[in-house]
Amino acid sequence: MERLQKVIAHSGVASRRKAEQLIIEGKVKVNGAVVKELGTKVSASDKVEVSGVQIERENKVYYMLYKPRGVISAVADDKGRQVVTDFFPEIEERIYPLGRLDYDTSGLLLLTNDGEFANLLMHPSNQIEKTYVARLKGVPPKFKIRELEKGIKLEDGMTAPAKVKVLSIDKKQDKSIAEITIHEGRNRQVRRMFEAIGFPVQKLKRERFAFLSLHGLNAGEGRELTPHEVKQLRTLAETGSIR
Repeated sequence: MERLQKVIAHSGVASRRKAEQLIIEGKVKVNGAVVKELGTKVSASDKVEVSGVQIERENKVYYMLYKPRGVISAVADDKGRQVVTDFFPEIEERIYPLGRLDYDTSGLLLLTNDGEFANLLMHPSNQIEKTYVARLKGVPPKFKIRELEKGIKLEDGMTAPAKVKVLSIDKKQDKSIAEITIHEGRNRQVRRMFEAIGFPVQKLKRERFAFLSLHGLNAGEGRELTPHEVKQLRTLAETGSIR
């Protein structure tokens, strides 16, 4: 189920704000009945008309991108900076990113125009694992790593237990590389977790989202997800396992 104004906007009939105005003015019908409530949600099978004309629904599409550093996880930027949808100029559908990666973080990002799918994957209760590789200033000792594994207190509350592994150590240059897997999605969470134990992140990349990886992609490249991958992601979010 998606909000009515969002469905109208995705059809290309009007912007989200204009769609809301059309709803309030009584110019929108769902299954033949006028709807004036902005909170109304509709399914893919509902017939939506705007000013007497039935809207055309977009085909649902699903993509993954190897987001480079220095790119905004958005569909537009008021400062004119590069955004993730710039890497899909040939896509006619109005895709948008699932969640976000920080401006200075690279890695795997999903994009779609399927709001139900996006909400399913991003809902905290579904615990989709995301794996990051971080280059750290300093070399965290084992007891510090255990703090992250148990969950650590940040300004917005305790984190859930994480899976952490130190991949390499460079004592001479006082740096290390660590892999961390979390299922939450708080703002700049991985960076804040390592800062909380005293080892700031110098470089960060998301390597995996659930079972998806960056294998075969260079920074700035993307690909469409296969129908089987989309089905697996839905199943994983709904049941916690892949059948």
